[in-house]
Amino acid sequence: MPTNPPKLAWIVTEPAGPLPMLDRTDLEPLFFAPFVSSVMRVEPAWIDYNGHLNMAYYNVLFDRAVDEAFALIGCGPEYVKARRHSCFTAEVHLRYLRELHAGDSIRVTFQLLDYDAKRMHYFEQLFHATEGWVAATSENMSLHVDMEAKKTAPFPAEIARCLARMKAAHAKLPLPEVVGRRIAMAV
Repeated sequence: MPTNPPKLAWIVTEPAGPLPMLDRTDLEPLFFAPFVSSVMRVEPAWIDYNGHLNMAYYNVLFDRAVDEAFALIGCGPEYVKARRHSCFTAEVHLRYLRELHAGDSIRVTFQLLDYDAKRMHYFEQLFHATEGWVAATSENMSLHVDMEAKKTAPFPAEIARCLARMKAAHAKLPLPEVVGRRIAMAV
């Protein structure tokens, strides 16, 4: 048995020079399954006369999470500015499951269900960040749009590669049982 085991503190606090990985800017994004947004808060101005989060602001929270996911995929604000292409929402099915109130912390998960040359189909869940329950879900179809031509356009190769990697990671997740659900009244 060694009498002088290595000291982990020395390894951590005194590296043998700069870590080259930290200086790289060409790293590929990692796609966790699902993508989880940063923590957001329900703002007091978003509370309606019923005393809970107004329905419009659920969309604001979902949209902010989408912005984070799209930036990871490579089609965030810099892409829009440089390439004059963007992703537009074509269809949404939002389900309100539980009330949120001013000051509540939330997180949104983003699961890429499918994509093709010009579209993304994804599912989001809005969670209370500290208590863990689901407050709402949002199923979406987005279109990749050439903003100058004002029509759909294929994703560029680098975005398509990121979508393929994200879909591969998210394919390991179960398909949410409410995906594809329609609104109807029992007859």
